[in-house]
Amino acid sequence: MPILRGSGFWRFLQFASVGLATVLMVPVLPAEQPIAVAPATLPRIGTVSERYQSYNIEMLEVTGGRFWAPYKQAGTAPAPAPAAEKPGMPAGMDPSLFRYRKPIDLSNLRLRKLAAALGPAYVRVSGTWANSTYFQDSDAPAPTTPPAGFGGVLTRQEWRGVVGFSHAVGAEIITSFAISPGVRDASGVWTPVEAAKFLAYTKSVGGRIAGAEMFNEPTIAAMGGAPKGYDAAAYGRDFRAFRAFVKKDAPDMLILGPGSVGEAAPPHAEMPGMHLIRSEDMLKAEGPGLDVFTYHFYGAVSQRCGRMGAATQTSEDAALSADWLNRTDRDEAFYAALRDHFEPGKPMWLTETAEAACGGNPWAADFIDSFRFLNQLGSLAKRGVQVVMHNTLAASDYSLIDEATLNPRPNYWAALLWRRLMGTTVLDAGASAAPNLYLYAHCLRGHPGGVALLAINADSAATRGLEIPAGSERYTLAAQDLLGTRVDLNGVELKMAAGDALPKIAGQPAQAGSISVAPRTITFLAIPNARNASCQ
Repeated sequence: MPILRGSGFWRFLQFASVGLATVLMVPVLPAEQPIAVAPATLPRIGTVSERYQSYNIEMLEVTGGRFWAPYKQAGTAPAPAPAAEKPGMPAGMDPSLFRYRKPIDLSNLRLRKLAAALGPAYVRVSGTWANSTYFQDSDAPAPTTPPAGFGGVLTRQEWRGVVGFSHAVGAEIITSFAISPGVRDASGVWTPVEAAKFLAYTKSVGGRIAGAEMFNEPTIAAMGGAPKGYDAAAYGRDFRAFRAFVKKDAPDMLILGPGSVGEAAPPHAEMPGMHLIRSEDMLKAEGPGLDVFTYHFYGAVSQRCGRMGAATQTSEDAALSADWLNRTDRDEAFYAALRDHFEPGKPMWLTETAEAACGGNPWAADFIDSFRFLNQLGSLAKRGVQVVMHNTLAASDYSLIDEATLNPRPNYWAALLWRRLMGTTVLDAGASAAPNLYLYAHCLRGHPGGVALLAINADSAATRGLEIPAGSERYTLAAQDLLGTRVDLNGVELKMAAGDALPKIAGQPAQAGSISVAPRTITFLAIPNARNASCQ
């Protein structure tokens, strides 16, 4: 008899070996030697941006339209489109994968409070739909049908909401521009007609675009609305026009690119009719001129896009495996090599990432994905990536915040702890000698000389021990159900308090000496008196 996910027996098999995961001090097995960590002498290996941990709000969230359907509705017929719906979906995709959603309310005070707690950050407003979005540069009502050559409409009011949100939450705006047939001249060359009015309006309402990719994911340009037959040569020609426009009209805006995806182990390679344009060919065609080298990363595609092939899929059973957790390093190495060859010395940003492409899997909202999320932040900081932008803040299964209730999900609480504890100076915590234990260290935010240590124990049964020769404050994230949205901090459930207040985030004192990290738990240790010279 198959064991069904979610059944009582499944839960027993998954979690019986863990016991009470919220127990903070689990004895280390006699055969397990604690790993010695000397916070005072951990060497400095680099720095990250103050806005290292950032997030995406899809352009389609801002305009409203058909976004990834919730799993509970995925097998039903598409809902009738309201009269106000702004059409446009990625080319070649099954329409039943999408459902209409209203524009996000970026003035919502609870959403702003939650976003501000993660700041300062970058908010990237882009995505596949941005590639074909028309900017309605007047206060007249938006047309019910987009102009020819476009798939959606962005109004002044909607973009003014983005600018207001960015000011309220301490987030600088990153974006991209339309490249669909509606912005091209008679020869098919990209023109700045949309970009120019978009930038001018942003400035007129007190906004600023800190940086932009020419368009979203040019490696799969056909899906994003590029003209038929679009290739690396066309990209190079368009990019040179884009670069000339930016240098003349927006010299303070960072040029980001190429924003590629799916090449190190392509999750898109098996999709019928998908043409993948290689980054190497695009970079050759465009020539130098990037201020920041960017890429996107998803370790798989979600169940929604299963027709891309079995090789593109993953499962909750693999969510704590070394193969899954280390895939982020594989893609970073691939794109870092391209950066070093074509744009040596330029900073590297990961401008879009989450559990899986196509909106995330059903467990992307559960605590089990926090292991991937925090391991990715820790590992990429060590590898020199300066900014990581999670997709999304509050839309679909992979969002930090539930879009219907605006309740924080487990990854939000993980992000909040990272923001409060992990500073911008990256230290080398060394390679863990224990299987399935991942260790990362930064200077402790707000405490000169202090160190923050992150210990991720992804093992299913083994407790890991750390030997710390200084007192610390301990913050342990755990859940009795890894496939649930409840997460406890030091044994107490994390949830919003009365009046939409964030709960108190307090550590538990831990004396110098041996500290145990239980199976399938995540522990931050704040060591304010580490006296690390690199953190002064």
